[in-house]
Amino acid sequence: MSDQVISIIALVLVFAIATFSAVHLGVLALVAAFIVGATVADESTDDLFGGFPGDLFVVLVGVTLLFAIAKNNGTVDWLVNAAVKAVRGRIALIPWVMFLVTAVLTAVGAVTPAAVGIVAPIGLGFAAAYGINPVLMGLLIANGASAGGFSPIGVFGSITNNVVERNDLPGNPTLLFTASFLFNVALCVIVFFAFGGRQLLGQRAEMHKGDGGGDSEGPIPESARPDTAAPPGPGGQLVEAGATPRHTLAVTATTTATPTTQEDPLRLDGPRTLTLLGLLSLVAGALFFDLDVGLMALTITVVLSLVSPKSVTGAVDRCAWSTVLLVCGIVTYVSQMERMGTIDYLGKQVASIQAPLVGALLICLIGALVSAFASTTGMLGALIPLAVPFLLAGEVGAVGLITALAISSSVVDASPFSTSGALVTANTPADQRDFVFRRLMAWGLGISLVGPLVTWGLFVVPSSL
Repeated sequence: MSDQVISIIALVLVFAIATFSAVHLGVLALVAAFIVGATVADESTDDLFGGFPGDLFVVLVGVTLLFAIAKNNGTVDWLVNAAVKAVRGRIALIPWVMFLVTAVLTAVGAVTPAAVGIVAPIGLGFAAAYGINPVLMGLLIANGASAGGFSPIGVFGSITNNVVERNDLPGNPTLLFTASFLFNVALCVIVFFAFGGRQLLGQRAEMHKGDGGGDSEGPIPESARPDTAAPPGPGGQLVEAGATPRHTLAVTATTTATPTTQEDPLRLDGPRTLTLLGLLSLVAGALFFDLDVGLMALTITVVLSLVSPKSVTGAVDRCAWSTVLLVCGIVTYVSQMERMGTIDYLGKQVASIQAPLVGALLICLIGALVSAFASTTGMLGALIPLAVPFLLAGEVGAVGLITALAISSSVVDASPFSTSGALVTANTPADQRDFVFRRLMAWGLGISLVGPLVTWGLFVVPSSL
């Protein structure tokens, strides 16, 4: 049995054990990486830790810490109120505003973690304040990032178009961007009505504030609320982003309450003005200077901590540490699989299939499944070259397959194991975090299977007939 097959089996075991036991999935993934590295891959601990996503860790911690401070000093509430006034209180428009803002950010060059890291805390603040299902809000934000990312100057679009050009393949950047944007818009329409959007139609801010949100399946279950134990099995152990004692979760939920009262009309005082300037600096740094979002966020938190010490109270405790461990553990193991050649192995096995259309579908499936747990950016650079044998044979249209592969690999970014989904989960209020994690995981699994089938049918099959 090859090392690559062993690493795949180990990954399946990790998910199986986490599903039916109380062991944290992130811890299991790290232990699996250690065991596989020591026994099969012949890796040192330095090699193992070299795959730890330090940049993702800093982004998750930095952004959630910054917005915990912004929540404490009332800045988030001020932004929520201002945006509601901008849409004249129409609750149903708020998720779409978040979609468009995120799409614009990635379309003009912001990396996906930067755009989602900036918008997700604000959008989920809307969700908590105005009864919007956090899953609906999170999916529109994550899909907005994917929608704009394939513009000719976007990160995804630049990578894809450069890989196509380097391999002397025919490309169509305009079609790639248009197809991706429209596909994500259509997907978000489905999401909107599937997760309670219909209930928001006609609702105004003054009619629908602070009821906690719901979805088309009813209110958030008890397992997602504080002081309630999560159920066993997949709903409780594998996806428990808040593996914290019940009393701790209740305290966390209490500390997230906004310190502002009716006596405070949310005016822009000194700390809030400084926080807004910090958020604008975060946007400018990500868009125009290519600065790291996580490090910028931590820098801003240090400044805010020095200027307004009261804003920092409890902020560190409110970082989603369990989610950080889970995501970083999974990404560390997938990085090891990449070093072992497991991803290349899967791609080459698919490339050897004699039926080009079937091979093209499998390539899209691999791209979607792996991107749900790893870097979409990395997948775009790795899988397009693996599809070259199909494309050079002329039996599969290059533009169609590249478009299908690009969309399949990016629409899964809302998975809680991917950066966008992790940021959404981490910025969800603690009493709803487990609920959101479970729904995003189910969504990620479903779209990683359905997405490739749909894009294959839309773009690959017609170009091959």
